[in-house]
Amino acid sequence: MKLDAGLPVDGKHLRGITEVARAAEDLGFGGLWTSETKHDSFLPLAVAAGATSGLSLGNSVAIAFSRSPMVTAQLAWDLQDISEGRFILGLGTQVKAHITRRFSMPWDKPASRLADYIRALRAIWESFQTEGRLKYEGEFYKHTLMTPFFNPGPIEHPEIPVYIAGVNTRLARLAGELCDGFHVHPFHTPEYVRRVVVPAVEEGASGEGRDAREVELATSVFVVTGETEEAMAEQREKMRAQAAFYASTPTYRTVLDVHGWGEVGDRLGGLARDGKWDEMPNLITDEMLHTFAVEAPPDGVGPALKERYEGLVDRVALYLPFVPGERDEFWRAAIGAVDGG
Repeated sequence: MKLDAGLPVDGKHLRGITEVARAAEDLGFGGLWTSETKHDSFLPLAVAAGATSGLSLGNSVAIAFSRSPMVTAQLAWDLQDISEGRFILGLGTQVKAHITRRFSMPWDKPASRLADYIRALRAIWESFQTEGRLKYEGEFYKHTLMTPFFNPGPIEHPEIPVYIAGVNTRLARLAGELCDGFHVHPFHTPEYVRRVVVPAVEEGASGEGRDAREVELATSVFVVTGETEEAMAEQREKMRAQAAFYASTPTYRTVLDVHGWGEVGDRLGGLARDGKWDEMPNLITDEMLHTFAVEAPPDGVGPALKERYEGLVDRVALYLPFVPGERDEFWRAAIGAVDGG
């Protein structure tokens, strides 16, 4: 199991990426992931690739349906080339409102569309690598033109891993059918991963004659830690509010149902609809928070992660941005415990 880092997201994030990436590699993180909320997730990875030599670099996640497969294929191809084979393409569907209203792009049958998207990517990459004819005609995407002038040509590491993200079983099955990895949402529990995600990945893989062990599971973990009890209490309430926000959304009901907490999700959804955000964290009990989050003093976070996830997921990150120079000893100890201790 590897401990990865998440890139900080702020208004000046591009200016600090070289420092962050080099520091992450020096400390021994397995990988560096970029998100796609306020900023594009590909551009930072190009900067990080030029500043590092061994760190895995990936999107967690890039929004698939906001881009043509050809656009994503070109971005991924160049990143795989500059990183010398260290790039991981992470894709997500987002939700209908954002795709149709924020990006003004089509939305229908998202799981089927995402499967078609991935097949289109691989057809385009094959055309790039072989410099041969491009002829892909799927349910949603058709790519039938590639002339030498627009073909970037072969690269040394043409096999680009594709991870997808999801919560419910359909996308987990798709990961088993077609992908190299699956991003488990930060709002999860180990029991949900065991009872929902793993069986769905296995089902998808079995249907395609694949070994489910070929599909890596990666996740980001809620964590409650601090040097003092006051600091831990403050972090505990932040994570309680974060858990309440996710639990109020019907998409994440599957996680609650595993533990028999579906009724809490209904109540949280009602409070969210009424705009009663301050009341929502009160419904997340200490028992629930302990199930959703790792809680430990700083020197115990790494061992707690290892105990909780060893043999269950392949890559973990903390739901905290990595900032060079802040808590380096904490990060170093956690990496040692997860990756080797």
